[in-house]
Amino acid sequence: MSEKTVSVHYINYLQLDKVLDAQELISKKEGNAAHEEMLFIIIHQTYELWFKQMLHEIDSVMDLFRKDKIDESNVGIVVRRMDRVNKIMTTLVGQLDILETMTSLDFLDFRHHLSPASGFQSHQFRKLEVMLGLKIEKRHQFGGCPYHSQFEGEKKAEILHLEESDSLFTLVEKWLERIPFLNMEGFDFTQKYEQAVNKMLKKEISSIQNSPLLTEEDKALRIRMIDENRKYFERVLDENVHNEAIKNGETTLSYKATMSALLINLYRDQPILHLPYQFLRSLVELDHKIATWRFRHVQMVEKMLGQKIGTGGSSGQEYLKQTVDKHKLFTDLANISTLMISRSYLPELPKNIKDTLGFNYKK
Repeated sequence: MSEKTVSVHYINYLQLDKVLDAQELISKKEGNAAHEEMLFIIIHQTYELWFKQMLHEIDSVMDLFRKDKIDESNVGIVVRRMDRVNKIMTTLVGQLDILETMTSLDFLDFRHHLSPASGFQSHQFRKLEVMLGLKIEKRHQFGGCPYHSQFEGEKKAEILHLEESDSLFTLVEKWLERIPFLNMEGFDFTQKYEQAVNKMLKKEISSIQNSPLLTEEDKALRIRMIDENRKYFERVLDENVHNEAIKNGETTLSYKATMSALLINLYRDQPILHLPYQFLRSLVELDHKIATWRFRHVQMVEKMLGQKIGTGGSSGQEYLKQTVDKHKLFTDLANISTLMISRSYLPELPKNIKDTLGFNYKK
């Protein structure tokens, strides 16, 4: 009796019949097929497939951060998965180069068939935005309607549930607040950092005042600039001022989380902080890549449609321009760069704390 080997065929495993039969040209059904519509459909279907993968990665990262205690090995997993998400975003930006091989006249051959369909109606991309932290109160709206009015039934319910749930931003903030390094025995990070900042600014002012190459007017201007920098440092370091800035919408990340992020950035060379630093960098990078994708979309719309209204009823390029900066989520982490000081001013860590932040093996 022979045994039959059960194997999975490439076509069946990938369900290619479904995938490759999913490009239905409306222009062809209407009796005047537009050649470029195939490209338009495939590009946007590909976007949706990549969105699905990004949601898969982000959801897994959020699951890890929902735990009260995050194992160090899990931070490595998070970094790798966020790196994948960022590489996908690079691919999404690159796909616009392919789409832009279609000219304005090519697009207009079938654009009239699309209304009222719009990329604004991408449920997966809206999910991604909300999961990252772009809740309704932070959005640039158009038409006086909430963005989720584009959806119905289960899709709308899913979006509304995500609106009420913790976002990746919130989970990262809670994680940063739990990190124990701010209150290390014998080392008050905030106090030591403030002393280092004052020492640095004092030396910078002294160098300006004693410079034989600068005029008095130049000296006064540069010192004023340093004083403005000092105010920014003071605002961030003073917990009460920081909390007031949160109330006024000037910043979002909590005081304790900001201090933890600052410590991670400053002492990134300590072994145990390598991966947390890479993770925070990956969030800033993702913010920038999504903004780049939005901006490239603006440029494409300008070339394709100029000032025409979008097919979904938005103001077209004007709406897209507003979202480039307004929809950034991790600006507070990016702004940590403003607070960086050179290693020459960095407070020296006591040996017992270095041991805590390093990899030490005792027999």
